[in-house]
Amino acid sequence: MSAVQLNRKLVLEAPQNVADGAGGFVRAWSVLGTLWGDVQPGSGREAAGVEVVLAAVPYKITVRGAAVGSPRRPKPEQRLRDGARVFTILAVTEHDQDARYLTCFAREEVPT
Repeated sequence: MSAVQLNRKLVLEAPQNVADGAGGFVRAWSVLGTLWGDVQPGSGREAAGVEVVLAAVPYKITVRGAAVGSPRRPKPEQRLRDGARVFTILAVTEHDQDARYLTCFAREEVPT
């Protein structure tokens, strides 16, 4: 296993439903904190959306370990932001036996 290099500053965000003033809700994102990560891309694919074609690329993002229930531990449905790039977290697991690191399986969707 290669050494983990946490060299990307990522912002961890969680979804929130915010009233839209018309009786409904819109999804907004609240910042939970900053994590340093190692971002490794997988192979991409294209999918046709309703009005746009999306290029979906899977990623493995490694971050420092955190205990289950800790607000610093990423969860599925949260996302990691790197500037304008957004990585939706699909699953999280321990990267190593000692749980010093976590691997976030994520997806970046980019309109083409």
